[in-house]
Amino acid sequence: MLFNFIMLNAVSGGSGMANLLMIVAIIVIFYFFMVRPQQKKQKEIRKFREGIQEGQKVVTAGGIYGKVRKIKDTSFSIEIAPNVCITVDKGSVYPSAQEAQTESDADKK
Repeated sequence: MLFNFIMLNAVSGGSGMANLLMIVAIIVIFYFFMVRPQQKKQKEIRKFREGIQEGQKVVTAGGIYGKVRKIKDTSFSIEIAPNVCITVDKGSVYPSAQEAQTESDADKK
């Protein structure tokens, strides 16, 4: 039965090969337009989180802006107002827009 299937595909002029090429092309396009840019963005965020220093301005995933006051193993203490600190997980901290703009301007020079 498998032999008959293979023979039918061979006799039909290779349309099976064209279908296979289309599937491979779709996978390649999906990778370059969806997966790769996302991996690149995650790598940049991971690099930022590893390089955070005390006094740096950040924004949390919840939208709270502040300055890093203390760095722990899995969390940060962030000052959001004078003498008001909160502790957030390292995974929920992103660069503030102002800080990101300053860094990108420095990279361009």
